[in-house]
Amino acid sequence: MPNPVAGNSEWALGLTLLAGLSTGIGSLIGLGSSRNNRTFLTLSLGFSAGAMVYVSLVEILPKARLVLTPLLGQRGGYGAAVLAFFAGMAAMALVDSRLPVHDPSEVFVQVSPTDGGPGTSQDGLPETPNHRRRLLRMGLFTALAIAIHNFPEGLATFLGALSNPRLGLSIAVAIAIHNIPEGLAVSAPVYYATQSRRTAFWVSFLSGLAEPVGGLLGYLLFRSFPNPLVFGLVFAGVAGVMVYVSLDELLPAAREYGDHHLAISSLMVGMAVMALSLVLLV
Repeated sequence: MPNPVAGNSEWALGLTLLAGLSTGIGSLIGLGSSRNNRTFLTLSLGFSAGAMVYVSLVEILPKARLVLTPLLGQRGGYGAAVLAFFAGMAAMALVDSRLPVHDPSEVFVQVSPTDGGPGTSQDGLPETPNHRRRLLRMGLFTALAIAIHNFPEGLATFLGALSNPRLGLSIAVAIAIHNIPEGLAVSAPVYYATQSRRTAFWVSFLSGLAEPVGGLLGYLLFRSFPNPLVFGLVFAGVAGVMVYVSLDELLPAAREYGDHHLAISSLMVGMAVMALSLVLLV
């Protein structure tokens, strides 16, 4: 069979960079809007969750199994793919348990400028220094959490594009869509704490750069060790990471921001669009 790691590395790295830069797009949207659009957040998060779950279970995991089966046999290849898949989920759960902010998407709801209430000025900014410091700390921790989450997503985009350039494009689009609300989640508390749009944008932008860093790690790893066995195991593992992020963070956050049925509908639309893109592009 063809070497699954003998793809276009430059194309793969470019896709991870574009997916990471979409975090900055989310920051610009948030800083340029006077009101929080929760419907937009619900639709984008639900859509991205559906797209990522579908591509992980229908495309990435079966692809890993196909790579591993000739090397380990029918049962061994299937078992190794499944073990790597759940290992990816377990690793992401462990990372989540160690983060100072468990669900970075919830931060945006907590600092809504339209909530008003005691201690806020007419433009929605907190008036007390302690409140501003707390929001700044929240924003920085959120940036850290998102950067950690973006790292394996960058690896997933890189490996997908390395395996099949069109598959990589589909994964990059799905990840880019959910990076936009993540950019909002970082920029909102930083802006309300510092009143500096520039600071808020750059903190959010830098958190997205972990995406191409993950891709760069994949490039260095598989350029030096183009081993199909390692590729198959890592590919299955990142599928588990993507499913965990979708079910543990994206979908619950989509439901938190808006109507439950709207979140589920956007998830199904995300699955359908991803399925259609795979039919047309792969």
